[in-house]
Amino acid sequence: MRDANTKKRAALITGVTGQDGSYLAELLLEKGYRVAGLVRRSSSENFERIDHLREKIELVQGDLLDPSSLQAAVESTEPDEIYNLAAQSFVPTSWSQPVLTGEFTALGVTRLLEVVRRLGRPVRVYQASSSEMFGRVHETPQNERTPFYPRSPYGVAKVYGHYISVNYRESFGLFVCSGILFNHESPRRGFEFVTRKISDGVARIRAGRAKDLRLGNLDARRDWGFAGDYVDAMWRMLQQPTANDYVVASGETHTVREFVEIAFARAGLDPAKHVVQAPEFMRPAEVDMLLGDATRIRTELGWKPTVNFEQLVHMMVDADLARYGAGRKG
Repeated sequence: MRDANTKKRAALITGVTGQDGSYLAELLLEKGYRVAGLVRRSSSENFERIDHLREKIELVQGDLLDPSSLQAAVESTEPDEIYNLAAQSFVPTSWSQPVLTGEFTALGVTRLLEVVRRLGRPVRVYQASSSEMFGRVHETPQNERTPFYPRSPYGVAKVYGHYISVNYRESFGLFVCSGILFNHESPRRGFEFVTRKISDGVARIRAGRAKDLRLGNLDARRDWGFAGDYVDAMWRMLQQPTANDYVVASGETHTVREFVEIAFARAGLDPAKHVVQAPEFMRPAEVDMLLGDATRIRTELGWKPTVNFEQLVHMMVDADLARYGAGRKG
């Protein structure tokens, strides 16, 4: 991998206001990058995740739906690396807004790659692929050669974004890496995602602000890791001599029920007294189990996770308990 300190490099992050974008911006700043983040002109995004970075990064307007704005953003920031993290990324929303999901999550990738292709100078691109592309899995664990069988409009859109990245790499010689990231969480996770819904729900119950926590399928199994570890994997992909695609995963699978049990125990609560399984939170087509095989990135790029599953759950619960001023019991 190239030395991060050989020269001052510049990076452009789409989706900089999201969980991954905020952790990635922190990482790149630590490595001495000049960091720019793409934000939508009429954005209603919450900038809370990057408030502590606002004086350190440049925010530029742009939209994955608007090629001219992407071109202007890339030309003005002159990045050496682009990390495309922006997407309509909530799976349930993709069922109610499938066309918009396709515009952002699929065609948005093509618009960005076209800007890079026409730029006339080399830029390294990271594309955020997803374990949701595996869907109804053909084998367990899933690696870079496992066939895709997406089970949601979001998963379908991510498959398009993944393969158009491969196509531009092979057809035009662009340096494009796709990270097939399995579920990764943190205290900055959006409240609509089940892990944050659980940690926030536990904290609300502990603080006396709620009595119940309504959840969907408790038996769904996922491979969960810490977002801070996974953005390090993104960076490593763009430092190698040759572009490639990598599964990024912990290699362990846990049920939603396990997450619930550890989270409630952290707050000294009994989940049996508070958790309600609600049919309205069931997916039309469920992805029952995802488990990643990250052998390639471990061996080729030396990446490995530093936070395990229990530590992750504790980190999230502790942060939400602190937010509500509700300390752990005992």
